[in-house]
Amino acid sequence: MPYELKDRLVIGVASSAVFDLKESDAVFKQKGEEQYRKYQRKNLNVPLGRGIAFPFIRRLLALNDLSEKADDPLVEVVLLSRNDPDTGLRVMKSIEHYKLDMTRAIFMQGKSPYEYIPALNIALFLSAEKKDVKAAIKAKYPAGRVLESQFEDDESDPTLRIAFDFDGVLVGDESETVMQRDGLRSFHAHEVTNVTQPHNPGPLKEFFVRIAKIQKAEERYKLKHPRYVNRLRVSIVTARNAPSHERALNTLKSWGVMANDAFFLGGIEKRSVLQVLKPHIFFEDHPAHLKGSRTVVPSVHIPFGITNEPK
Repeated sequence: MPYELKDRLVIGVASSAVFDLKESDAVFKQKGEEQYRKYQRKNLNVPLGRGIAFPFIRRLLALNDLSEKADDPLVEVVLLSRNDPDTGLRVMKSIEHYKLDMTRAIFMQGKSPYEYIPALNIALFLSAEKKDVKAAIKAKYPAGRVLESQFEDDESDPTLRIAFDFDGVLVGDESETVMQRDGLRSFHAHEVTNVTQPHNPGPLKEFFVRIAKIQKAEERYKLKHPRYVNRLRVSIVTARNAPSHERALNTLKSWGVMANDAFFLGGIEKRSVLQVLKPHIFFEDHPAHLKGSRTVVPSVHIPFGITNEPK
């Protein structure tokens, strides 16, 4: 009987998102493919270091203990790799070493596997490869580029904190276009006029909705286990402020979801808030905001919309 992925949260990850590949990538770039193969075979049983998205993936998979059926997990993480199966074996052994519950993988020698995102019902594809992520976004697939970031991971903390920017990430860039073209006053007027009209979905809308389903699973679990403390916390950190906040909240309601926290900062530097919030991953479309966020938290660039178009 075919295995169904449609009713769960499926994440696609490149090895560059989950593991530190700087050393092996340097071998490939400096010495070529054959020496790279030899290097990977020699170090087959040497686990790769943890990458930027490792804390996020580890905690996300841990939420599968909320599933009502052991054989029906809430979360699937699939490896999507540019390696061939031979050179990718070290990645699979590293997954096993860290006890990450990832059993499915696609290896495509020298090619980006992003075209398989819809086939696997993937709600988010993470990679450190800029061109792969840009191509995926261009094809209207949900993707983000994991950036080199500075952060400390407290492994004793079981909580998973996810933070999103709003425009260009959860929703489209129509309102951001008004802002860029006509300025802040026109932006607020546009949002007040359209306050009851939900925004068009952005690249990570479906990911947010599926995360919300896991939050509901947590609440069901809590009814049976009253001493359980919720682990999943979702926040929105946006440059919006009143009066444009209301349309944002109305949009989330129209999707049947809500955030645990919402920061309507109105131009206050996001870095200062993120430093306190300490999300395990932060999704942002605006390169200027990422310059600050990546110095304190694991940051992912969503190269979508007007803020990422050539000036």
